[in-house]
Amino acid sequence: MQNATSSQTLPPDTPAYTGQLELKHMGVIRVAGVDASSFLQGQLTQDVLQMGPSEARLAAFCNSKGRMQASFIVFKRSPDELLLVCSRDILAATLKRLSMFVMRAKAKLSDASDELMLYGLMGEAVAAHGAQGDKTWSRTDSGAAAVVVLPEGAGVVRAFWCAPVGTPAPAGAPLAAGAWGWVSVRSGVAMITQPVFEAFVPQMLNYESIGGVSFKKGCYPGQEVVARSQFRGTLKRRAYVAHADAALMTGQEIFHSADTEQACGLVVAACAAPEGGFDAIISIQTAAADGGSLHAGAASGTTLTLLPLPYPLLEDI
Repeated sequence: MQNATSSQTLPPDTPAYTGQLELKHMGVIRVAGVDASSFLQGQLTQDVLQMGPSEARLAAFCNSKGRMQASFIVFKRSPDELLLVCSRDILAATLKRLSMFVMRAKAKLSDASDELMLYGLMGEAVAAHGAQGDKTWSRTDSGAAAVVVLPEGAGVVRAFWCAPVGTPAPAGAPLAAGAWGWVSVRSGVAMITQPVFEAFVPQMLNYESIGGVSFKKGCYPGQEVVARSQFRGTLKRRAYVAHADAALMTGQEIFHSADTEQACGLVVAACAAPEGGFDAIISIQTAAADGGSLHAGAASGTTLTLLPLPYPLLEDI
């Protein structure tokens, strides 16, 4: 299998990667009430109770087998109100599932997507709204908006901007949708969408290495499976960043040259690359990354070249 020794890194002031874009493919679940934090503490992989007002967290919501049904960017709007940013195509079903666990908790869950605007900021637009691009997962107020700094991709800083409807849109030149998508892929941080619903335990997307799992908090759905995968050496799949010369699609199967009949993984997210072809986050068997060739869609499909991950894996830290 081919492995790239370097990856394209853009100067942070590259014009095509500096500006703002409305993220219409993302939505927001509001959790409000005096028990909002404690309720989410028992549902998500993240330690919500330890999250301060100037922080945000990556988190997963799993089924009883540890498979991810959703992933979120979580932050507090106030002590008794938390916002969960996720993909719109799973929002309604996720809201319904989470609501089933409320029971006697004083917490109300609702879809706040029509009440809040969500933009992506990249490059100089991040600093222009008061956020520090080197402080990943920090949360900063910018007028009525909350700005959450996300892991950078291809050397470009990026952030979420969230504000009530009617707030003036964030300053900055309009970004192309492909620019946001490509930088997000190159960050190596994958969010769950409908095509990969329940396909992975969090470590299969490297969530333990990018701050998406707390191993010190209490129980949550699937916690035993997630912990066992971490501490008993049972994890056999990891996420990688890859490139192909042809189009790739989320949910597409990946095959290894050593086994042309059975898929060894899936495409988790993909976007056209600025220099041609497609870049993607893929989750594959770790053995498949050690040699041979990888192909998308079929054993005879387009060849995938692995690129360096933009972060160290936990076992390497």
